[in-house]
Formats: sequence, structure tokens, C-alpha cells
Amino acid sequence: MRSCWTAGSRRTARVSGVIAVALLLVSSAVANAADNAAGTPGNAATPAPGPDAAPAPGGAPASAGANDPGAYTVRLRSLEKNVNELKEQIFRTKARINLLKETVLGGVIGASRAIIRHKNEMGSSYRLIQAVYALDGVQIFSKADESGRLSEMGEFDVYNGAIQPGSHTLSVVMLYQGNGFGVFSYLKGYKFKVRSSYNFVAGEAKTTGITVVGYEKGNLTTDMNDRPQVDFRVNVMAAGEGAPAAAKK
Repeated sequence: MRSCWTAGSRRTARVSGVIAVALLLVSSAVANAADNAAGTPGNAATPAPGPDAAPAPGGAPASAGANDPGAYTVRLRSLEKNVNELKEQIFRTKARINLLKETVLGGVIGASRAIIRHKNEMGSSYRLIQAVYALDGVQIFSKADESGRLSEMGEFDVYNGAIQPGSHTLSVVMLYQGNGFGVFSYLKGYKFKVRSSYNFVAGEAKTTGITVVGYEKGNLTTDMNDRPQVDFRVNVMAAGEGAPAAAKK
């Protein structure tokens, strides 16, 4: 009994160490981002010229370029984009660390696996501009792009990793923008949000594959608000046999 307890304690200590290192890396990434933001060219404060400072040729102050509103706006937008991308990466990393912590400390590492994929089967009247996924209340994926790139991707991975055996809830939020031309160009001014969730049970030593499909329901007589729907297509197979092909629920 003592030897079993000692082995379990050592494993927990090793896992805790791994998680601590992962959290340290996340904190380091935040600190580096802050340092980079502070040291971004054009963001540093420019000392005020002294009374004897000579004007630049043409009579314009030497610091005029640094105070150009257009250049400042471009730098600010670029910095804001980088910060948002970093925040998204950190959030997803922390979510994965939490899932890893629950899985490992629960003593079930490698016992079960989940493969979650997004697939777009919407008609041309809708364009996906945002997709958010959460597993048991923990956000595991979030992507927003109003350029229509999400719709063009068609299919992409959301999560592929270990999961604790038992009951789980997968929640999905999809935001679509109307898409039309000519007399239907007014559709671009409308947005449609779809929320859905699916409860599933992850079996011991099983891989649960879930393909979440956004599709258009009905026909021309169906109200535009009622057409966007979500379908969960599930397939379960033995762990280690590779990615499962999704079968309709």
C-alpha cells in the first residue's frame, strides 16, 4: 500500500511540475508582449526639443514625422491586432492546461480522447464570421474574421486531445452575416447568431469524434432567422486507431 501511494505521489508531483512550467511559460509570454509593446518603435516618448534646438530643414520640426496621426493610427492598429492574437493564444493555452490538469490528476491520462472538428455546409446566403467552442464551460476555440475566411476554410480542427472519461457538454456559438448581391445586397446588413450544445459520454480507452456542422435548413419560404442550424455528427472508436470519420448523429 505504501509503495502504491509513493508512486502516485511522485506522478502527481511530476505532473504538477509540468503544469507549473506551462503556466510560467504563459506568464513569460505575457511579460514579453508587454515589453515588446513598450519598446515598439514610434511608441517611445520623444523628448521635447530644448530652446536651442535647430529646426529641421524647411522650417518643420524634426519630430513632425513621429507625430503624424496617420502613422500613429497604423502602428496602434498593428499593436492592437498583435495583442488580441496573443491574448487568444494565451486563453487557449490556459484552457488546454486546465483540461490537462483535470485529466492527469484524475489518473486517466491516455484513457480517452476527443477529436472535435468544425464543418461549414451553409448556403451562399450566409457567411460565417465568428465561431466559439466550449467544452464543459471552458472555451477551447474562438475565432472571428469578418472577411469571410472562416466560411472559405470549410472544415478545420477545434480540439484534438485527451479527455476525462464520463459525461461532457460541448457548446457552440456561430455568428453569420448575410451575403447577397444585386437586389439581395441588403442581406449584408443582417447578422444571425446560432447557439447549440451537445451532451456526450467519453468511454474508457475510446476516441470520440464529433464533427459540428453548420448548415442551412428549409427553403425559400423559410424565414432567414430560422435557416441557420447546427448538427452534431458523432463517431466512437477504440483509442489509438486514428481520427474517426464522422457519422451523422
